[in-house]
Amino acid sequence: MNFKGQHLLSVKDINLDLISELFNVADSMRIYATRQKVSRVLEGAVLGNMFFEPSTRTRVSFGCAFNLLGGEVRETTGLSNSALAKGESLYDTAQVLSGYSDIIAMRHPDPGSVAEFATGSRVPVINGGDGANEHPTQALLDLFTIHKELASQGKNIQDLSLTLLGDLKHGRTVHSLCQLLALYRNLKIQLISPEALSMPAHYVDLLTDAGHQVEVGNCLQQGLPTANVIYQTRIQEERFSTQEEANNYRGYFRLNKRIYSEHCQPGAVIMHPLPRDSRNDANELDNDLNTEPGLAIFRQTDNGVLVRMALFACILGVENQLKQYERDVNWFTGLNNRSE
Repeated sequence: MNFKGQHLLSVKDINLDLISELFNVADSMRIYATRQKVSRVLEGAVLGNMFFEPSTRTRVSFGCAFNLLGGEVRETTGLSNSALAKGESLYDTAQVLSGYSDIIAMRHPDPGSVAEFATGSRVPVINGGDGANEHPTQALLDLFTIHKELASQGKNIQDLSLTLLGDLKHGRTVHSLCQLLALYRNLKIQLISPEALSMPAHYVDLLTDAGHQVEVGNCLQQGLPTANVIYQTRIQEERFSTQEEANNYRGYFRLNKRIYSEHCQPGAVIMHPLPRDSRNDANELDNDLNTEPGLAIFRQTDNGVLVRMALFACILGVENQLKQYERDVNWFTGLNNRSE
């Protein structure tokens, strides 16, 4: 796959060379994301941001990423607010809305729906999540974050010991991340979940076949001591048949400052795709971790903008034109004083 002009529907579309290319471009986007400079390289381009399932970070970061490169965003949110509620097919919707856009980012509750939509689109489509199936841009930003966090400690991907923790059965973010990690070799991966919410067997097999050291368990403390990166997930309530069933697992694994101090390596990185469930009966990542340097969840969301900016630039073929359309920022912002 060459990014230019292509859909991004699955992590299966990606290889290590493309990851390296994309991450290099993402690094170059930091000066724009932190408002040190402005680039208007996509001035006049239109993003169709189509989110038919609830979203905050993914929807807004796609829009933010496109705006930061000078493009304009047109949004459709909720199935009930679209012609799909009147029986229009995904193909017809794609034919129409692709005529209004230069690129489309889409989230839909049904697995395979974004790929179906893409068959009718006249412009590139990026999968922003299709039900319990995939979330390729989240996997990319997660992997980018892992690379950056390890590098800040003088390590690289081959030093990774990763614990995936929580609802591994329904979590499309961890499913997509596992597919990317299978491109590497000889990593240490711990899969810790309630037994009923364990990682589907084909993802475990994928990791094992890649030569990774894979450990599966259901005890919180089992997966923490050996990990230099811990990826916590929330219970995916929307994927259960009843709320009562989901409630059985709420708060099953809670990570707080005491557990972190007693069981984790010093400086262990904590990641989460967000939103974290901060209700008292869940509280999967306690607020008392907010001051821990290892808590990377907000660095992770910042990285999402960088990666999505890079995707837009590469798919629309402007990644080498950024400086040509660059200018100084003429307003005050505290963002441009932040360190990486």
